[in-house]
Amino acid sequence: MRNIILMGVIVLCSGKLVAENSPGMKLWYDKPAERWVEALPLGNGRLGAMVYGDPLKEEFQLNEETIWGGSPHNNTNPKAKDALPEIRRLIFAGENMRAQELCGEAICSPEAKGMPYQTVGSLHLDFQGLENYRDYYRELDLETAVTTTRFTVDGVTYTREAFTSFTDDLFIVRLTASDKNKISFTARYTTPYKEAERSVTSKGELRLDARGTDHEGIEGKVRFTTLTRIERKGGKMEVLSDSTVQVTGASSVTLYVSTGTNFINYKDISGNPEEKAYSYLKSAGTNYPRAKAAHTAFYKNYFDRVSFDLGVNEQAFKPTDVRVEEFGSTFDPHLSALYFQFGRYLLICCSQPGGQAANLQGIWNYQLKAPWDGKYTTDINVEMNYWPAEVTNLAELHEPFLRLVRECAEQGRESAAMYGCRGWTLHHNTDIWRSTGSVDGPAYGIWPTANAWFCQHLWDRFLFSGDQEYLQEVYPILKGACEFFLDFLIREPENSWLVVSPSYSPENKPSVNGERTFVVVAGATMDNQMVSDLFRNTLEAAGRVGESTLFMDNLRTVVNNLAPMQVGRWGQLQEWMEDWDNPNDRHRHISHLWGLYPGRQITRYDTPVLFEAARKSLVSRGDHSTSWSMGWKVCFWARLLDGTMLIN
Repeated sequence: MRNIILMGVIVLCSGKLVAENSPGMKLWYDKPAERWVEALPLGNGRLGAMVYGDPLKEEFQLNEETIWGGSPHNNTNPKAKDALPEIRRLIFAGENMRAQELCGEAICSPEAKGMPYQTVGSLHLDFQGLENYRDYYRELDLETAVTTTRFTVDGVTYTREAFTSFTDDLFIVRLTASDKNKISFTARYTTPYKEAERSVTSKGELRLDARGTDHEGIEGKVRFTTLTRIERKGGKMEVLSDSTVQVTGASSVTLYVSTGTNFINYKDISGNPEEKAYSYLKSAGTNYPRAKAAHTAFYKNYFDRVSFDLGVNEQAFKPTDVRVEEFGSTFDPHLSALYFQFGRYLLICCSQPGGQAANLQGIWNYQLKAPWDGKYTTDINVEMNYWPAEVTNLAELHEPFLRLVRECAEQGRESAAMYGCRGWTLHHNTDIWRSTGSVDGPAYGIWPTANAWFCQHLWDRFLFSGDQEYLQEVYPILKGACEFFLDFLIREPENSWLVVSPSYSPENKPSVNGERTFVVVAGATMDNQMVSDLFRNTLEAAGRVGESTLFMDNLRTVVNNLAPMQVGRWGQLQEWMEDWDNPNDRHRHISHLWGLYPGRQITRYDTPVLFEAARKSLVSRGDHSTSWSMGWKVCFWARLLDGTMLIN
């Protein structure tokens, strides 16, 4: 840790010697994006856009947060309650694979795995006469939430600005040139929906109508309308076909893109997408500088709450892709600060109060079936999206996720009932319809403990705010999750500990007698940690809201009988109730360290033995993994107070 502080002091001093002008908080490139992942993301919570910046064939890939496949449903399995005793018997008898197979039949959803987050399509602007461009520059300014593309052709400088307006709720593009009458292009949509309708309205607006797809037997019923209004100074505009508009010889052009859907809430899709789309367009045509200024002021109210300066050296003035490529071998402190602020930027842009929570892809997706469907994966990923919310002064942006928790608690009563339990629960995935059943088969879906992790966010929000009225509102959700476990927990036969069964340690297989064949177990360490935190947090909340003594006594009795964390044969924190950990396991999930972070059960001073065991497990897993996993490992090392490992 001292090394990091010293490094920061050196950088701050050396940075002043390198350059008088700060490079600012900008991602910039000297060439257009060739792939979707190279485009620059914009968002206002509801609308998302990816800007490619191609001088000849500009593309703006578009999203709206409520365009999902399927329609309102839940995916519970009515067989679960009757099968539960036999599943547990098999697990305690050591016949885990047979138990897992029975879980697939009786617990996993027979209907649907969860619905995919989907795209609108893309708006294309095709230009002619710009082939010999030079002096190319493309940026995303994190301090204004505006992208800029700039280049020159035959002495004329062309500039394109774009932003997803927080105040007008539109995607706005501004095209200008240093000489008059130099802007000419054709505009059109592309979209992956086979039954989409593209047209040009009587007012010359491009229009796209489509609906979300059917998925796994659930009919797609989300309909959307996207409109693009083109306003120009000079030149002319004409309709080339029933889906293409051409602008020629303009001096400046502003495009306003609006999308409306029929989505009202997770139970109601009776809205009118056309009316919504046109209602947003009422803001189009206002003074462009004023619209841009209002957008930026709204955004900066969030972004400017935190500044982070690690200093500047020569690397900070190179294109961002070059800096990323050289980061492993070249000291670049400013890139670390930029990366930190980019994370805050993304959360601001994809999670606004009143809207949907950030899914696996935030709000940005160009496919009908994104990786993992772009859903909400609840065994780490959706929670991880919101780790920055409170600690980087973006508390309001936590609201969409906290509302998702509330809605899953409503829908999750059906999942609790399928086990014969009170309260509510959900498994390792949900979607915009708040499905709460078990999906993706027994090797991934047997995890009825997402409610405990969700409730930690409710409690953390209270700890950061101290808002007693808020606590009164969310307390029934905490209590409902506890009621589920009061009914669901069962005593294991060897030590008579209360455990969650069946469940698993996401998404890992134990090594039993040299073989890794099953995942379904009883008493996974992560479950024990999360349920323990849930009960202890709820006990503290209960005392603040005037809960009955009887309920609080029940919680105390149960929490004192939960399976404890254990240290295994090679000094590791055990991932399972049995000592099954393989020291050569490099699995991306390290779920049994949940009690270290984001939980608070393992600390150097209160639990020194478990603290060292957690370190042993983390070292054994190794550093290299998928990106989200390495992000979690950074947090683990921070909780282990080890700055050396953080920078290795």
